[in-house]
Amino acid sequence: MSHPSSGDGSAVMAEMIFPEQANHYGTLFGGNALCLMAKAAFAAATRKARGAVVMACSDRVDFAAPIRVGELLELRAKVVRVGCSSMSVAVVGEAEDMATGQRRAVLHGRFEMVAVDAAGRPRAIAGEILRKVETA
Repeated sequence: MSHPSSGDGSAVMAEMIFPEQANHYGTLFGGNALCLMAKAAFAAATRKARGAVVMACSDRVDFAAPIRVGELLELRAKVVRVGCSSMSVAVVGEAEDMATGQRRAVLHGRFEMVAVDAAGRPRAIAGEILRKVETA
């Protein structure tokens, strides 16, 4: 597995799904899934901005398949658009059955993140101009 370079605007997170994160169906509660996705988006955007960022909105999140208790959820976040102070971060998730190694796509979403200064006001992302970042 390759590791993201220091400023490329990507992040990988893994989370084992335990019962306290689940709903009454034994699958990851949607609110907890959103929280995990937001953390991955935050990490990728912070790497790109090299400073504080906040979430402005989530554009769309799709729950393609349930994630069961006992599965490993791997989230991959990547900055796909950079503006003066804002960024779009795509987050995709795969669930893995730890016993078999079988993986399947379960989540994908897009988050808008804004670089902010110490007072919480939008700030320029150093050296960036409006552009679409190559998607993987």
